Amino acid sequence: MSEPVGFIGLGIMGQGMARNLLKAEFDLTVWNRTESKADALVSEGAARASSPEDLAGQCDVIIICVSDTPDVEAVLFDEGGVFHGARGGSLVVDCSTISPIKTQQFAEKLGEKGVQMLDAPISGGSEGAALGTLSIMVGGEPEQVWRAMPYLEAMGKSITHVGGNGAGQMVKLVNQILVVHSMLALGEAMLFAQAGGLDLEKTLKAVEGGAAGSWTLSNRGPQVIERDWSPGFMIDLQQKDLRLILEAADSLAVPLLGCSTAFHLYRTLQHMGCGAEGNHALVKALENLAGMEVGTPDTG
Repeated sequence: MSEPVGFIGLGIMGQGMARNLLKAEFDLTVWNRTESKADALVSEGAARASSPEDLAGQCDVIIICVSDTPDVEAVLFDEGGVFHGARGGSLVVDCSTISPIKTQQFAEKLGEKGVQMLDAPISGGSEGAALGTLSIMVGGEPEQVWRAMPYLEAMGKSITHVGGNGAGQMVKLVNQILVVHSMLALGEAMLFAQAGGLDLEKTLKAVEGGAAGSWTLSNRGPQVIERDWSPGFMIDLQQKDLRLILEAADSLAVPLLGCSTAFHLYRTLQHMGCGAEGNHALVKALENLAGMEVGTPDTG
């Protein structure tokens, strides 16, 4: 028999993830800082909590998916937070992307109350969240991973236990290094094709089936060509992840030249007011340098 599960954070990713828990017929309670974002899920059968503390008092498994390290800390430990309502033996599963060091600290503090924690950051964009096909990289104790597996399997397709607390967050940063480089490569390739007078759709079709093919190319390439900047993952959040990567790289004395370049290119887009656009809009920063645009804007 499954344990009651709570979900905190109903943004672009959280909406789809929580809905998949409902579809799997779990006893679900939800909370979001902007209360109206919970309305649709409540109408579909979820219960509504009045605070993270209230939710934790009702649920044995508490899943969190919010934006940044301070947001997780606030949801957990501020007045009305999970820590104050959670019962001993309950489990917190944090699907946010945050600092690995802070993750370890949060796990230790929760442990003082007998509450277990997994860091389980996710990858796959809003599409993966909606379809339940996310990749989930999990840090924590093996028995707690096993305990959380029914919920993780409702939200994701590839679930990998990668080590102790904080290891999930470190692997997620590895993932984000690869994502950022793929976005930079996509932008440069499309700009090069545009400058060379190529048919962009045919070019994409020609290369995506070979060694250069990737999820990013197939899913974000068409959006770049169509100049569709709707986010699967927002620039502001990508920039937050890049900050975490560069901070960790600095502590490890690891040179990450491509990530540094992408960080500064994304910063120019934030200054242009593009922070809520998809991370594939990185190409727009390259366009500014080249004095040309990829694709043809819709003038209809």
